Amino acid sequence: MKVDPMGKLSLLLAWITLLQVPCTIAAAAAGAACHCLPEPPEPQYGGGVVRNADFSAGLQGWSAFGYGSLAEGSSPGGNRYAVATNRTRPYQSVSQKVLLQNDTHYTLSAWLQVSDGVADVRVVVKAAGDFIHAGGVAAKSGCWSMLKGGLTTVSGGRAEIYFESNATADIWVDSVSLKPFTKEEWSNHRDASASTARRKTVRLQATDSAGNPLPGAAVSLENVRNGFPLGAAMSGEILRNPSYQRWFASRFTVTTFENEMKWYSTEPAPGREDYSVPDAMLEFARSHGIAVRGHNVFWDDPNQQPRWVQGLPYPQLLAAASRRIRSVVARYAGKLIAWDVVNENLHFSFFERRFGWDASTAFYAAARMLDTGSTLMFMNEYNTLEQPGDMAALPARYVQRLKQIIGGYPQNGAGMAIGLEGHFTAPVNIPYMRAALDTLAQAGVPVWLTEVDVGGGASQAYYLEEILREAYAHPAVQGVILWAAWRPQGCYVMCLTDNDFNNLPQGDVVDRLITEWSTAPRAGTTDAEGFFQAELAHGEYKVTVTHPSLNTSVSQSVKVEIGSGSHYFIQV
Repeated sequence: MKVDPMGKLSLLLAWITLLQVPCTIAAAAAGAACHCLPEPPEPQYGGGVVRNADFSAGLQGWSAFGYGSLAEGSSPGGNRYAVATNRTRPYQSVSQKVLLQNDTHYTLSAWLQVSDGVADVRVVVKAAGDFIHAGGVAAKSGCWSMLKGGLTTVSGGRAEIYFESNATADIWVDSVSLKPFTKEEWSNHRDASASTARRKTVRLQATDSAGNPLPGAAVSLENVRNGFPLGAAMSGEILRNPSYQRWFASRFTVTTFENEMKWYSTEPAPGREDYSVPDAMLEFARSHGIAVRGHNVFWDDPNQQPRWVQGLPYPQLLAAASRRIRSVVARYAGKLIAWDVVNENLHFSFFERRFGWDASTAFYAAARMLDTGSTLMFMNEYNTLEQPGDMAALPARYVQRLKQIIGGYPQNGAGMAIGLEGHFTAPVNIPYMRAALDTLAQAGVPVWLTEVDVGGGASQAYYLEEILREAYAHPAVQGVILWAAWRPQGCYVMCLTDNDFNNLPQGDVVDRLITEWSTAPRAGTTDAEGFFQAELAHGEYKVTVTHPSLNTSVSQSVKVEIGSGSHYFIQV
């Protein structure tokens, strides 16, 4: 018997009533643990400035921190490691004193295990009276998990690395690394990575109608569209401000509506839906070739529900949620490139606490049934890139939650994606950002920075450029949205222009990078075999070929992108 899509969707939404099993959210996350190893690998970079990084010399160079107890452990295979034992305070652990350099990026990694269960463990660098969180991991008993993080020093001097956890389990530590990089070294590596990830050497061959090569043909290339999606949020103000429209449409290829598609905006009272504003914004974007991300279907923060939703009894809430997802996803199905299906479900759990711990799984499955195309379905979360001290949003926890949503309903795996809000404050921890992206990339799904801004101050533009360059250089990142929707009363945190749409320093950064990440017009002539070679940024190009022996020229569209070939034929 066939089941119609709406009937199947109703069954799926009803299914969440069956998910209220005796399992807490924390236990569910632990059950979907990320991969860990029976033995840790060797320390990265040979340990960098850390002495006896692999504990092959026992505990030499290491100390107990916080009046704790320190012991040496060893595996049946002979691997040696440190054990912080008899712990009664979070900071009682393993430590080593190091000397830090001025104005230097550091990568930091370690392999960790706990004696019982699962425990959040973070690494802290104590320097000049400050306690710098440099990364964390959900460590487990029975296998080793990698903590990968980093920090940037302002001033050098003596410092101490140690680990901490609110759990009282023993902490096992091995293969610790703290590697310094000058700002120049870091930038050089980033530029090389960007070139590999975002550019390609292509060969264009001009031929006549018989397929014979045309040497000496004139070739010109014009960039039509940048291949790396860089956009900004837009507000409803764009519908009534021509200056805002011109400024926005001349720069950006992708957008997210700041608030206009959220539940509290489209259904301010039960059953009173109004999509007129997002409909008009979508039409504006479509008419200017700007792709749109849908933000959002649900928000797991209890304080961000429509007021009338917050106190609904269970049956009415289930009906309202069903109506919401049917309404908004079906309305815009096939018109968007992405949905933030459940916003911030690492920090909050409004729907999980009402429907059962796996409510998000059901919502993602329902969204995919309603929008069956190539639309990406995102988790969307803050502090995963920005704050190494936020244990709720650690990269490893993000991956765990992603795997839960897919594991509970395997069809969710098609089109799942990672959304990282990126609400940064200065100074920005760039090494941690790279480490977090490395960890998240292992999930093998698209990664976007979805709401990037930087807290105000004299360094706002500088750090915005650092963040954008870091994202662009990482091969896992497939797009960036700036959270800089304009409103006359001011932006959320960061504006790109003043109220007359003159660029602020942050806007200048964006314009400069848009130009840099595009390929300037190129021209030349084909060689003896009819080939013209050029290194091009990913994107769409108009290629025009003319030849002295022919009274014609030919223009052809060429797309240069990941996975495409590097050899193109232009027949004149």
